[in-house]
Amino acid sequence: MSLPGDDFVLIGALLLLLGVVAAGAAERARVPGLLVFLTVGMAIGDDGLNLLSLSDPEVAQFGAVIALVMILFEGGLTTKPGDVRRALGPGLVLATVGVVVTAGLTTLGAWLILDVTWRTALLIGAVVASTDAAAVFAVLRSAPLPRRLSALLEVESGSNDPAAIVLTLAVLATVEAPASAPDIATFAIRQLLGGVLGGVLFGVLGATVMRHLGRGPTALYPVGALALAGVAYGTTAALGASGFLAVYVVGLFVGALVPRHRRGIRQFHEGIANIAQIMMFLVLGLLVFPSRLPGVALPALAVAAVLVFIARPVAVWLCLPWFGFTPREVTLVSWAGLRGAVPIVLATFPLTAGVPGGQTIFDVVFFVVLISSVLQSSSVGFLARWLGLPEGPDVWAPIAEAVPLDGVDADLMEVDIVDGLAVSGQRIRDVPLPAGARLTAVLREDQVVLPDGETVLQPGDLVLVAVPRREEATAEMVAWARGEAVGWNPPGGAAGDQPEVEETQTDPRS
Repeated sequence: MSLPGDDFVLIGALLLLLGVVAAGAAERARVPGLLVFLTVGMAIGDDGLNLLSLSDPEVAQFGAVIALVMILFEGGLTTKPGDVRRALGPGLVLATVGVVVTAGLTTLGAWLILDVTWRTALLIGAVVASTDAAAVFAVLRSAPLPRRLSALLEVESGSNDPAAIVLTLAVLATVEAPASAPDIATFAIRQLLGGVLGGVLFGVLGATVMRHLGRGPTALYPVGALALAGVAYGTTAALGASGFLAVYVVGLFVGALVPRHRRGIRQFHEGIANIAQIMMFLVLGLLVFPSRLPGVALPALAVAAVLVFIARPVAVWLCLPWFGFTPREVTLVSWAGLRGAVPIVLATFPLTAGVPGGQTIFDVVFFVVLISSVLQSSSVGFLARWLGLPEGPDVWAPIAEAVPLDGVDADLMEVDIVDGLAVSGQRIRDVPLPAGARLTAVLREDQVVLPDGETVLQPGDLVLVAVPRREEATAEMVAWARGEAVGWNPPGGAAGDQPEVEETQTDPRS
């Protein structure tokens, strides 16, 4: 007996499996994997093989909103507190002033190039104004940039989506009834301020609850974080504020304040965010009609060129020099303003609102995402080297991270040894561990070293330490690695003379 949803489940699973296999092949061929899903969507849609139709824009928007919530939450989880402190000023300026300038110049370009109304041009500018957190984070994993620039791009891409969302919703609000400038300003302030307050409230409360759940199953923590993201979004949006901004802020708090289960939560939500991106690129492929593309290719590419080569650089050059960024750094940040799933999500809003020109907006978004995926993301690392900007370290691995052990009152702590840490190059006997901790093994390249007091810790080692289960264990191990632990002083000076290293990153030179 076949149930009503069986065919949908089968088709969805086959598409996902096909996309994953194709993305793996594309990765080996140095082709952006998300383009594969975009192509698959175009091939199976109404204008292709007609295997799957997405004729209802409200269904597309519903899925798009869920996907954007997952992407923003994962962006908050992977944005490190140290990066927020380091790049808060310039990041917020780019996320607000930069978005407005980018949207304004792109609007002007769309109005001059395309035969559209001012409202449609404004929507095009607002939809493509923000950079995409998932796309930026993916590039930073494959092409590490100098720590200062990586922090800036992370903060900007994670926090500028709400500004673009507010701009898009504000323009859409004028479709039904004209709105004055004070009305739009009040709407924007309520959205942004309410989103921040909602995110802080749910983030602090949620992280506090998750830190005091006791010995609950480890697998429940990622699910609890997912539920927290949904509650934060729904409640904040119901109160008339930006649920998207609230979700990102909640992710920041959970990533910073739940250290014992941080790895599991991040890995789970990284997978969810990847699925969300795949879904959004499939949606874009389904909603774009390939037969229309040749006729709109040149003007749409021209608008995309205005965004990439004029609007984004002008916005960055207006915002960053005031914070001491060099011309080479500003040039790289200008080029690294990647677009991805967020414009696709926002492009569904005009469709559901019935705004004339909705298909034109999708056509422009298609070419913007195409240029960003093919041209920009693949050349960021090359441009950094050409500009003489040094490659940064792997910014994603923390110094010390707990791996909870179920059934025992202890955790296994992993500590990455990198150049500049106080324990690097030291014998184990000379760097006493915190009380109760036991160094169990050292993973060195492809070997497992069973340590003794004479074992020298080397850069690149992964040290496994068993520690009693207590709230401050992660902070204690970070302090030990940095030379701040009680009971020993690193050679060559006091602990306070050691290079500054953030708790949640491996960069000792920042």
